[in-house]
Amino acid sequence: MRRAVRLVVFLLFVAVLVGCATNPVTGKREFSLMSEAQEIQIGQEMDPQVRQEMGVYEDAGIQQYVQRIGSSLAGLSQRPALPWHFAVVDSPAVNAFALPGGFVYITRGILPYLDSEAQLAGVLGHEIGHVTARHSAQQYTRATGGQLGLAALGIFVPAAQQFGQAAETAMGVLFLKYSREDEIQADQLGVDYASKGGWDPAGVSEMLMTLGRLDATATDRNGVPNWLSTHPQPADRVEKVQAAVSELRAGRQWRSDRAGYLQQIDGVVFGDDPRQGLVRGSEFVHPELRFALAFPQGWEVNNSASQVVAKAPNANAFLLLQLVRQPQGGSIGAIAETHMTKAGFTALNGSAETINGFGAYVGTYRGNVQDLGDTTVRAAHIADSGRVYMLAGLAPTAQYRQAEAAFSRCIQSFRRLSASEAADVRPNRVQMYTARAGDTWESIAQRTGNLVKPATLAIMNDHDPAEQPQAGERLKTVVVGR
Repeated sequence: MRRAVRLVVFLLFVAVLVGCATNPVTGKREFSLMSEAQEIQIGQEMDPQVRQEMGVYEDAGIQQYVQRIGSSLAGLSQRPALPWHFAVVDSPAVNAFALPGGFVYITRGILPYLDSEAQLAGVLGHEIGHVTARHSAQQYTRATGGQLGLAALGIFVPAAQQFGQAAETAMGVLFLKYSREDEIQADQLGVDYASKGGWDPAGVSEMLMTLGRLDATATDRNGVPNWLSTHPQPADRVEKVQAAVSELRAGRQWRSDRAGYLQQIDGVVFGDDPRQGLVRGSEFVHPELRFALAFPQGWEVNNSASQVVAKAPNANAFLLLQLVRQPQGGSIGAIAETHMTKAGFTALNGSAETINGFGAYVGTYRGNVQDLGDTTVRAAHIADSGRVYMLAGLAPTAQYRQAEAAFSRCIQSFRRLSASEAADVRPNRVQMYTARAGDTWESIAQRTGNLVKPATLAIMNDHDPAEQPQAGERLKTVVVGR
């Protein structure tokens, strides 16, 4: 018996040794389920999923700019030999994130909220720090170890999971929260990398203060969490960074390059991109696919590349729009039945209908949805030029009757977008403006069509909302673009 016990202890000891690796930043041994080669492999496998789900922002100049700065910073890190890749993903969320193995992403939406190249270097350096210190690898280890249930990309995932089309592993790992200790270490590493590259290390503390002014609970319309949802920011983090910055900055000249940065982002899309459809009030319009529909007033709408989900205020009632992938011929009714059966729902009734000129099949279904339990669905499968859309309302069966009328109105609102309407749908874009004497954030917002709130303009321009702009100051504004 003693020999058996000793053997078990020995085997456990060997397993621990195999599962340990030296942290490149701290030099300490730590438990990990993956080697560096496995980190790179994971990143390479997940990167196409991230790019497909979120899209890559189509601006070669900005992509090259971010890649150049990121590569420079990564070359100054403790892991310069990783196959580093940097990309701007096409999401209006204000965020940045990293995968194991050197794959770093920033969202299009964060660019207008940064105010200099030094701040961009601070964001990239922070995310590089998560990779070099193996935080992203540890996140993956914890997630794949079964400690966390990964959610799909959609914010209202209890409704969307049953039809899941998101890359759960990639998205889940991207949006897991880091610990306070990991964040502080990534802050310090960001300061270190930026200063070694000649950028003003104050860019790190400045970008943290700017992001800290944003609503910590806000999520964008693209279903992607904002920075503070995935990067916890205790009150002392900025203070700790500022102490390191002050020590570094003494007696040296640093590069911020605000003018160069503003030139790079002049014209960048702000908010939803028409290629993924846009939310205008309660209406969702897709100028490229030429359709529109009206969600109920007051419902919160989240739009992503793969689906649009709306949630009723203070109720578990959802509306979901998505493309039915690769429909297998046959009638629209047969396609609807096959799709819903595969999703785990049983038909209660249904019939072929015409919705504003579109052939459709509208039915009621019942099934079980995670976190909602017994659920009733009113779903329309709508045919359009070889594509089939599913527009479905779903709610717990006990609450379905209260939401049924809203579901039906939304389904019946699906309509063709005219050529002139489609041509009029243009994205909002960042445009530079020089402040005049007497300008306020309110007056600038009014002059540019009130596309963003005055407080948002202030935050975008590295100001506290209570602090008004100065005459002659070069500012970022938001206008309807072309």
